[in-house]
Amino acid sequence: MSAFDNVPGSELQPHEMIRDRSDGRQLMRRGQYVQQFTEHQVDGVVVVDAVGAVDMLTAPQLQEVVTAALAREPAGLIIDMTRVDFLGSAGMQVLMVTRNRLGPGTRFGVVADGPATSRPLKITGIADLVELFSSLDVALTNFTQ
Repeated sequence: MSAFDNVPGSELQPHEMIRDRSDGRQLMRRGQYVQQFTEHQVDGVVVVDAVGAVDMLTAPQLQEVVTAALAREPAGLIIDMTRVDFLGSAGMQVLMVTRNRLGPGTRFGVVADGPATSRPLKITGIADLVELFSSLDVALTNFTQ
């Protein structure tokens, strides 16, 4: 007996479940994840965009993207969680590991302005250790001044 018994659609195996978002993106299908962490650079600051849930299944992928970005020793690193709808403890651990791995010249910030992201960061005290911003524009302005 599994946790998926008596659940509509339980004839699918757990790794085959499809999780649809309100914006139509499929985050998981038959064990394959859609790219949910992307990065771009603005004036020497690397921005990592996160979409969907950042939990024990997806946090390792986020950590890989962040680690690769830090290896380039950027002036700043911003993780934009504007489109994150769930932030689990594994995702918060990525933020703390990132904070602890920063090079001496790299500034770190997180865009989190909503109950799914900023609230858990404030409750756990992570907001006291990592710079939080209400929007990417605010973060970029602050980082490039």
